[in-house]
Amino acid sequence: MIVEDEAIVALDIQSRLRSMGYDVVRQVASGEAAVSSARELRPDLILMDIMLEGPMDGIEAAGMISAEMHIPIIYLTAYADETTLQRAKVTDPFGYIIKPFEDRELSINIEMALYKHDMDRRVRDHERWLTTTLHSIGDGVVATDARGSVTFLNPAARRLLGFEDNRAVGRELDAVVHIVDEQTGDLHLDIAGQALRGEQRGELDGDLILVTRGGEKIPVQLNISLIARGDGGAQGTVLVVRDVSERRRAEQKLKDSVRQLQLTLKQTVNALAITSEKRDPYTAGHQQRVTQLACAIAHELGFDEERVEGIRVAGLLHDIGKIYVPAEILAKPARLTNMEMGLVKTHSEVGYDILKEVPFPWAVADFVLQHHERIDGSGYPNGLSGEDILPEARIICVADVVEAMSSHRPYRAALGIERALGEIQRNRGKLYDAEMVDVCLELFRKGFQFTSA
Repeated sequence: MIVEDEAIVALDIQSRLRSMGYDVVRQVASGEAAVSSARELRPDLILMDIMLEGPMDGIEAAGMISAEMHIPIIYLTAYADETTLQRAKVTDPFGYIIKPFEDRELSINIEMALYKHDMDRRVRDHERWLTTTLHSIGDGVVATDARGSVTFLNPAARRLLGFEDNRAVGRELDAVVHIVDEQTGDLHLDIAGQALRGEQRGELDGDLILVTRGGEKIPVQLNISLIARGDGGAQGTVLVVRDVSERRRAEQKLKDSVRQLQLTLKQTVNALAITSEKRDPYTAGHQQRVTQLACAIAHELGFDEERVEGIRVAGLLHDIGKIYVPAEILAKPARLTNMEMGLVKTHSEVGYDILKEVPFPWAVADFVLQHHERIDGSGYPNGLSGEDILPEARIICVADVVEAMSSHRPYRAALGIERALGEIQRNRGKLYDAEMVDVCLELFRKGFQFTSA
């Protein structure tokens, strides 16, 4: 669109433009007409004279059009005095051509103006996208300049920090964001400065608490990044503050749930162990005492707590298969016949059948199945030997022999701990795993004792 008060000049400019391949949508002579036509037509570019018909000159019209419609404007004028130039600069024109001018000068200015306007439009679009994103995300975002002073807070940051408006802008970051280490109570200071100096970037370590202006304490996760300049320097920092209260509550709920499940598992295992021992009251407490010794051996071997817990569960249940054996055989006050002994020996397999479908985190059923296997292959039920026997089963095997020999049985009196330890020492490496035997003997030398069930 051409805005020119001299008709002949306007026609000349229109003719030149058309010869260059541009379309002229309208030519007007006043500032008022320029503003209304711009609203109606939305041209790609306006060539604006400064001196126009009517009370509104070209600079006033250009200012209104630029502010409202962001249409690029090139001034075509005979005026180049300092006052006019200063007024024109305020409207952020895309060119300023002094009359008279050459076609090439006009064409170059038009192409440069259109290109610059397109680049500016892309920047504005990106800024709008970025602004919308920053204002809509749930994390607090605080930006600082190279001195560590706050330049921007998104709505989430204002809510978290306790600011209803932008009064935090211009203040030092440490005066706005108060972060305390939850474990030590220490205040984190100079967060922006450390990032600018390269001492701290990325996520801040530790359990952090944000103390708001109102004194509220909010668990947060903090991440700070550098805003780099083109020359490699820093023009500021960006601090992202994430409220992790909900995550903390969810984690606590999960921990409580896990503890409840663990308690339920423990009570269920104890109930099963008691059920088994009710069938054999003469050996009451046997499974608990075997468990004590087996867990002590596992600890000495350096097993982690999770693995020791698997041994504890298996120790408490290793004789659960005896519920299949008739009570009169279990309580018989005399040596068992071969047939009766064969029936008792089925308890490992019965225990395995009972436990194999239970989704324990450990191979409890296999530990129970193998606890009567022997290193030389002479055990039962499958005649396993050496490394084919699980370590947990080898531990329970040693603990079971020591406890059984040192306790009373319906068919004999207790043989005592010395004879029990002598048994595993004599058959070390033959019937019983050598390492497990050595650890067991060392435990008793250190003063290990069975406690009441």
